[in-house]
Parts: sequence; C-alpha cells; structure tokens
Amino acid sequence: MTNYSFYTADVFTHQIFGGNPLAVFPQAEGLSFETMQKIAAEFNLSETVFVFPPQTPQGTKKLRIFTPKTELPFAGHPTVGAAYILAAFGIIPIEKTEFDIIFEEKIGLVPVKIRTMNQKPVYTELTAAQLPEFHSSLPSIEELAAMLYLAPTDVLTGEMSPQAVSCGVPFLFIPLKNREALQKARLNVSLWESLLRQNWANSIYLLTEDPELPESNIRARMFAPIMGIEEDPATGAAVTALGGYLGVRDPLQTGTSTWVIEQGFEMGRPSLLRLEVDKKAGEITLIRVGGATVLVSQGTLTLPDDH
Repeated sequence: MTNYSFYTADVFTHQIFGGNPLAVFPQAEGLSFETMQKIAAEFNLSETVFVFPPQTPQGTKKLRIFTPKTELPFAGHPTVGAAYILAAFGIIPIEKTEFDIIFEEKIGLVPVKIRTMNQKPVYTELTAAQLPEFHSSLPSIEELAAMLYLAPTDVLTGEMSPQAVSCGVPFLFIPLKNREALQKARLNVSLWESLLRQNWANSIYLLTEDPELPESNIRARMFAPIMGIEEDPATGAAVTALGGYLGVRDPLQTGTSTWVIEQGFEMGRPSLLRLEVDKKAGEITLIRVGGATVLVSQGTLTLPDDH
C-alpha cells in the first residue's frame, strides 16, 4: 500500500464553503495518468491538481490538472490554489512578503506571484502563459439564447457580441443584458450537443456588467459539460481569457485595467476573482488573475501497490 497526502481548499474566496473547491496532491510521484484520472473522478471536484518535481531549470514545480473526465493543459483555480497550499505548508519556502514562482503546466511555463503576511500566503496570482486567441465562427444569437432558455433580446449584440477566446483553454463568452437574465439562464444540454459540442470553444461563460457587490465590475456563470462540470463557481482559466475579451474592447491604449469578477453566487459559493490586463499601444501584453484561498481539509489517500 502507498499513501499520498492531499489537501483541499476553497479558491477565490476569503471564507470556507465559498469559492471553487480544489484537491491538491503535493507529492504525486509514482501516480500514473490513469490513476490520477480515477482520483479526480473520485474527488469529483471541478479540478484536482497533482504536483511533481520540475523538469526545467526555470520551473518551481510541475502541475498535472484533471477534471472528473479529462486532463487540462491549464486551469486557473488549480494554479493559484496549488501555489497557496505549497506555500502554506512550507513545500515552497516563504522568504519574502512577495515573490514569484513558476509552474510547469501542459500549456507551458506559468508565472505565479505569492503575497504573504506573517509568513502565511494571503494572495496568489497567475500570469497567462499564452496571449489571447480569438474565434468568431459561432451559432446565431437566436440559437445561443434558445440553448440558455433565454430570449434573444437577453443576449447583447454590437461591440459586446458573443465571442470565443482562449488563453490555453477556449471559452465562449456570451454577454447578457442584466443580472436577472444571468440568474434565469439554464443550459439546454441537447441543444448544446448539437450547437457547441464540436465547436472550438464548447465551454460557456455568461457575463453581465450588472454585478451585485459594489466593488465588482462583472457577474458571471460558467458551464462546461464536456469537462464533466455542470456549473463552476470560479473559473480562473475563463477569467484569463475574459481578459482578452474585455481587453480588446477597453479604450485604454497603454497601461493596466482592472476588473473584479463575481461568480458562483447562483450556486451558493460566492467567489471573487481579480483580473488585470496590461496594454501597450493598444495591444494586450499581459493578463493576470488572482485571489484568496482558504484551507478546508487535509488527509491521506491509500492506494494498493498495483495502482
């Protein structure tokens, strides 16, 4: 029998039972792809992350990230949540009040900033390893509205039209006119199957510039049936791509724009994600996404030797 320690955490929140749950295996050497996928299915969280020694001179640690159904090349809440856990338990030493590490992920090298107070991490923030890629071949507004059980007038058009964007994982961004439409939306899975399953971006990110909290700028929801995620309470990879969607529409030509995104409120798991986009001469140069994390539990998984 072999024992593997794990931690669970709630990511993009200051309070337990909010944010997006995550399982972290900080010393995953010896686990095969098949076993990691089975463990992720057993935990049945949006993602489970497995940490390995680095394979490059620049890397601090190597991450493998799994949903209950598949491995991902990159994901936000596992990246920032793993950084928090590894720093909180001394697996990554805390030497300064703010310092940078690099995670090796399938997308490439992902820089992460860790801010601390009293030798404890309080905020972790990733920098996108890939600048945004855009696609505009999408179903019609009428089809998208029907897929969400909404009226076509609930979906914005013009400058804020639906668009597919990826910073490693593609998402279809569908802006809605207000929070009422966002809360009313439900996913018609049979229509999703016919409209989007084979699409470049088949995970859906709904957003509105009608948030609930005064400090927020955007309210959002995310559905990813192809990943085995019915709805996600906080999606760092999507907010990273959202930086591309918002950034190209932002009139700022040079400097940094900041947004606070609230997500998961409809699920009873309120989450807050901070998004920063740097631009120079109208071009996006960097996208950063960060937030707080809360430890929930720690334990040991015991596997037979023939796992």
